[in-house]
Amino acid sequence: MNSDSTPSRQAHDGLHKVTFGAGPLTIEQVVALARRRARPELNPDPAFTARIQRGADFLDRLLADEGVIYGVTTGYGDSVTRAVPPALVAELPLHLTRFHGCGLGENLSLEAGRAVLATRLCSLAQGVSGVSPALLARLCWLLEQDLVPRIPEEGSVGASGDLTPLSYVAAVLVGERELYRDGQLASTAEVYDALGITPLVLRPKEGLALMNGTSVMTALACLAYARTEYLMKLATRITALVSVAMGGNAFHFDERLFAAKPHPGMQGVAAWLRADLVAGELPRHSDRLQDRYSLRCAPHVIGVVADSLPWWRQLIENELNSANDNPLIDGEGEHVMHGGHFYGGHIAMAMDSMKTAVANLADLLDRQLAQLVDIKFNGGLPSNLSGASGERRMINHGFKAVQIGVSAWTAEALKLTMPASVFSRSTECHNQDKVSMGTIAARDALRVLTLTEQVGAACLLAAVQGVELRLAMGGSLAALSPALREMVLAVREHHPALVEDRPLEQELRALIVRLQGRHYPLYEEARDAS
Repeated sequence: MNSDSTPSRQAHDGLHKVTFGAGPLTIEQVVALARRRARPELNPDPAFTARIQRGADFLDRLLADEGVIYGVTTGYGDSVTRAVPPALVAELPLHLTRFHGCGLGENLSLEAGRAVLATRLCSLAQGVSGVSPALLARLCWLLEQDLVPRIPEEGSVGASGDLTPLSYVAAVLVGERELYRDGQLASTAEVYDALGITPLVLRPKEGLALMNGTSVMTALACLAYARTEYLMKLATRITALVSVAMGGNAFHFDERLFAAKPHPGMQGVAAWLRADLVAGELPRHSDRLQDRYSLRCAPHVIGVVADSLPWWRQLIENELNSANDNPLIDGEGEHVMHGGHFYGGHIAMAMDSMKTAVANLADLLDRQLAQLVDIKFNGGLPSNLSGASGERRMINHGFKAVQIGVSAWTAEALKLTMPASVFSRSTECHNQDKVSMGTIAARDALRVLTLTEQVGAACLLAAVQGVELRLAMGGSLAALSPALREMVLAVREHHPALVEDRPLEQELRALIVRLQGRHYPLYEEARDAS
């Protein structure tokens, strides 16, 4: 997962607030909280608090009347037929948190952990989960204080929600397991003791309300969406640089041409390329009437991402702003509603399609780089884009190994596009007999994004080198559009031209961090930054 970079707590105090319980949250608000660029708060309106309290009070009355409520007076899942003695009802939530403490794999990043806290708080703040205002306040406090539960990423089948990973959130609330404080892993009990904090005692259903939902997959989906949006723009900018380096035909992106195929996202990508390439004013270096597909069809490949973003946003934000536990508690009308809103099928579909579209970006850039380094196709550029001259060319190999690495990263990204959602497994005594696999799909998508960001970093360095080598054959930076000129200069601030062979690993890693942090403004971001 991507690296974590956070401001100090003092700087965090001056950031804008994201209010839970006052209206729908956006992907961008979750990402801002995850990156410590915003502060959380609960809706201060007394009407909001009263609405939350009514759900908890209704549950209390039902219990006093000996009502039967799934997960409150019964066992969980297939154990629904097991009646819990009234004297043991209070212990049941704690047992739920403990027996699900079996997650494995790598731990979620701090960024992802914060996003999980935000998405779970958003769901419970919908007011139909039967939890107390104190529970919401404690979740908000964890997020505000940057006390992030350690959450292993493996162990969820995506229905009944993200039970096992979310149990690590519930465990921290009751003072158990581990959390990150100031980025360092520590015992929750020891941190609470040092801060003078009393662990929360979960009320009936609060363990289930915390764990029986889609908040891990949704949190990861929010982060994946933000990274995908930037990668789409980066792939467009790299395409423009490669087109210059290859002496490509800018008329492939003509506005009249794209008016004949009216996918708006694809048309937008073509418009960006036209602006970057000054609409055909650059000299050509090939007698080919038509460029190869990886240049000519770039808007059609990147445009799939651009046109899918609104659809993905709809699925992710609807899930983000949903109540997705079971049962739901209507404190206003006093109903207990048993259902299956914990099923993460919409996130699974969004992530399965997103990882395929993103892997296609990796494949596109891989094919562009393959042309750029090959003297049979690159229109007279040096082999492997080596910047060495004279006899030094004999021992320098430029981007040869980088191109091999790009091929490997692309192959791995493509391999991971097998949809996770079709691998439903019947589990839990065949009670959970059809599950979403949404969390696995989201994790796959993040891995594909990381691989594609690696491809993007390598191809950006190569494309900038290719542009400079082309201009050295006749031209100057002044011949480029302002956007491309600024991009070349910005990359060169940290990454000098590759003349003599040198290890590029650390430079690539540093560039990937910059890309994940959206260091280079792209397209409308460039206007926003001004």
